[in-house]
Amino acid sequence: MIVVDVETTGVDAKRCSLLSVGALDFDNPTNQFYLECCAFDGVHVEKEALVISGFTEEEARDPKKKTDREVAEQFLLWMKTCTEWTLAGQNPSFDRNFLEETAHRYHINWPLAHRTIDLHTVAYTEFLRIGKAIPLKNNHSALNLDRILEHVGLPTRAKKHNALEDTKLEAEAFSRLLHRRNLLLEYKGFSLTAD
Repeated sequence: MIVVDVETTGVDAKRCSLLSVGALDFDNPTNQFYLECCAFDGVHVEKEALVISGFTEEEARDPKKKTDREVAEQFLLWMKTCTEWTLAGQNPSFDRNFLEETAHRYHINWPLAHRTIDLHTVAYTEFLRIGKAIPLKNNHSALNLDRILEHVGLPTRAKKHNALEDTKLEAEAFSRLLHRRNLLLEYKGFSLTAD
């Protein structure tokens, strides 16, 4: 599987733009991808999205960066170095939708399927299996990435999100939940469970 995370100018994949893409081949975790890009002309920008990603408006519109088209093309080229192309992550449909919409915007073939593997679902299942209460907010699961990271003994994220750093944390969490083992050397010093 390919663990992927994107940072964007908002939540609507048709009106908003990619800002960065991070990805990791779960079967070969040293095979990683990270690129930032300039938002496309006429993009819708949500201020809250920039706060979350840590990009400024100037960085989001920096013409010296690659275009979103170039990043999508390079991601699809990199993806071909992976054995399995199933996308995975925390809410991977969001990431897939942005990558797919970017490809379609420029008439680039999108060879990936709609099936994804969601870290939230894997963690939710683990919580049920061990009898741990599912955190709720407004009667919905509040099992966000930071709560999952705490559960598997990993540090929570910095205030600003980074697509590659989040990808690596998500991949490590998948490994700890699915295989009960460490995946990346940089997290080897963290015990496998916080509980």
